[in-house]
Amino acid sequence: MNTALKHWKEAATLILAAGHRFGADTLSARTPPRSSRFDYDVLLLKRSGKSGFMPNAYVFPGGVVDSSDFSSEWLDVFKSSRDSPSFGLKTVKQPAETRPPIFATDRQKLGSPIPGEVAFRICALRETFEESGVLLCVSTVEGKRLLESIEDRGDPGPHCNANSLCSSELTKWRALVNQNPSNFIRMCRELQVLPNIWALHEWSNWLTPRGRYGVNRFDTAFFICCLQDVPHTLQDEREIVHFQWSTPSDVLQSYQAKELWIAPPQFYELSRMCRFPLLDDLHDFASQRAAEGCERWTPVVFSKDEQYISLLPGDRLYPSDTSGEIKVDASADPQDETELHRLVMADSYTATLQITIPLKYKHLLPVVEPTVSQSSKSQL
Repeated sequence: MNTALKHWKEAATLILAAGHRFGADTLSARTPPRSSRFDYDVLLLKRSGKSGFMPNAYVFPGGVVDSSDFSSEWLDVFKSSRDSPSFGLKTVKQPAETRPPIFATDRQKLGSPIPGEVAFRICALRETFEESGVLLCVSTVEGKRLLESIEDRGDPGPHCNANSLCSSELTKWRALVNQNPSNFIRMCRELQVLPNIWALHEWSNWLTPRGRYGVNRFDTAFFICCLQDVPHTLQDEREIVHFQWSTPSDVLQSYQAKELWIAPPQFYELSRMCRFPLLDDLHDFASQRAAEGCERWTPVVFSKDEQYISLLPGDRLYPSDTSGEIKVDASADPQDETELHRLVMADSYTATLQITIPLKYKHLLPVVEPTVSQSSKSQL
């Protein structure tokens, strides 16, 4: 945990996709589909109206990293995999000097033996359990099998399952973890389970723009995970007041119809997920692409007739200083730029993406209409 950060806090979030098979207790939480093209849904959680950060927004599960996510006690929990580099996670090809700070920071110099790639996955899994009741863990025996599969094939295999514990155990431990995040370690020890860090694939990294959503800013690692079936899900009735499982295109249509509000990262990520209507394809792409790495996007907000949110460093025209602030000429006309990676907001529910550059690290561009083919230009 990096306590030296002055301008923002580190966080992790999980894009959770699940196949279209529902239990009776989950059917009521699924929004009626507008499109049958997708064979999976994505979990969105509605933040409380009392929240100090993005009140009433629909977000992916996640939250701020806790010191316990970097605790040395995880070495004992992961004793079967701690001798493997990054606990058996895939090696990222991206050069260390170009890795986002959230992943590049040497955590041992900060006093933790837990690599950032591991700790932020633990954070995403813990927060998902706290906020939605979805627990992604494997038994210690299954964990050994996963590691063997990774060593043999370089991949943990098909989509995983969630919530293998009985409901009473889940309820008990969820309450304890909500009381104290360190109880997540205790739970894993007592139940002899491992957080399924191998099911989470590195996806992107977003830094909250200054002054856009209050005083709080977060440098957030985004991971993606594909489940075979939609698991039993519950809101926590504190930070989260509602949850729903919907296809990416349905969420975007609900947003445009002003039925719900999503922030730019959710808008962008759901838009590019529209390239994969099939869960198998999404899983295969996410698993293979994760080894390429990612770059941190630092939005810059221009205020004119419309709001232009420039997604740095895609807009290569502006360098950032050591605090993550972008030095821009706010009076410049964004339409004059030739290398664009921008979200244009006519109002809170009308967004258009302007992209004239290819994305790095073999990532996908968003699309207007769900499509499988990738183009070099896209406008949503």
